[in-house]
Amino acid sequence: MQSEPQSCDVIVVGGGPSGSTAAALLAEKGHKVILLEKERFPRYHVGESLMPFCYFTLERLGVLERMEEHAFVKKHSVQFITKDGRISAPFYFFQHLDHPAATTWQVERSVFDEMLLRNAEERGAEVREETQVRNFTFDGDCVTGVVARGQDGGDYSLQAPVTLDCTGREALFLRKKKWRRRDPQLNKISIWTLFKGAKRDEGLDEGATTVAYLDGRGWFWNIPLRDDIVSSGIVAERDYLYRDTRDLQEIYEREIEENSWIKEHLAAGEQFGEYWVTGEYSYRGEHCASDGLLMAGDAFAFLDPVFSSGVFLALKSGEMAADAISGALEAGDVSAGQFLAYGEKLCQMIEVMRKLVYAFYDKDFSFAKLIKKHEEIRPMLTDCLIGDLDGKDYKPLAEAMSGLVSLPEPLGHGRVPQSVK
Repeated sequence: MQSEPQSCDVIVVGGGPSGSTAAALLAEKGHKVILLEKERFPRYHVGESLMPFCYFTLERLGVLERMEEHAFVKKHSVQFITKDGRISAPFYFFQHLDHPAATTWQVERSVFDEMLLRNAEERGAEVREETQVRNFTFDGDCVTGVVARGQDGGDYSLQAPVTLDCTGREALFLRKKKWRRRDPQLNKISIWTLFKGAKRDEGLDEGATTVAYLDGRGWFWNIPLRDDIVSSGIVAERDYLYRDTRDLQEIYEREIEENSWIKEHLAAGEQFGEYWVTGEYSYRGEHCASDGLLMAGDAFAFLDPVFSSGVFLALKSGEMAADAISGALEAGDVSAGQFLAYGEKLCQMIEVMRKLVYAFYDKDFSFAKLIKKHEEIRPMLTDCLIGDLDGKDYKPLAEAMSGLVSLPEPLGHGRVPQSVK
């Protein structure tokens, strides 16, 4: 290991959407930022469907023109399909939002994520790929930096007043501190793969995200991508999916038969590539910060992906983290207490979506029932589905849903440690 540690203002660990967003914005504010990413981009990643309010962070990053240049599939709506193939009235974003953000995108994450990483470089962040963070360094309880292993296989120490953990579902700091806590009733797993040449709906619905039910046990996603490719995945209880076999292809082919819309649309296509699987779908960190350290994106929390909130929360939390860290550096105080407002706002936003996810999985709930009983709530529901979560009061929506299903109490963890409030 090198004897003299290198230094900067902010270390960002992880180059996905949250890390690249934060690094770009912090560098733009004049801070010296070093971003460490263990892989070489581009690399495959799941989570292709964007919510409309991703637009505003992408606008701040200055990448909207590049989004258009990539000609990603345009997403105008989300639609829900019953097991027997009946389609709900699609939630068309433009009927609710008179703004360019009403049209969003279905993206290949390899392309999208590399675009954001290179944008961070262009705005002044130093990006080191194929660099794995081995550990965090401390002065007492305060994080002072990291120990990293570079491309040459050698370890070195890097110091900064603030480290931002954006390591995705690896959740490096949560894992080392044993702070990752599963959501008690959202312990699903997911299996997914890609199809070429699958059937697409017509007109505005060609690029829609489709959520297709599986008899109350789970759901399929269907996300149209460029080059006639569809991302297809299933989310359900582990015991249900593994009841006969653990062979991922066999499970997938079996479940395709359980929804007529999925069966019809995939029949015209050909599966290619791997079948991937992941579990422990929903979790949140016991805390979002420690002295000298903040977490963003999946490194802090992940919510069941039924409403495509993953990339939105990654982008938004990366943006919020950049502002919080910049404020802490300017104040000369990088203790966890400086990130109190960040944790409160982020947890509030997640809780709005979490209630909707819990309702979705309840056998007594459907959007049709909710709208029929509370037509006045449809605009607020659409606000939620497009990601308009910052600072809005969603109590009326929660009250309307609670008339149909039992909703969870907000999780008590996720903020900064009590001792520093």
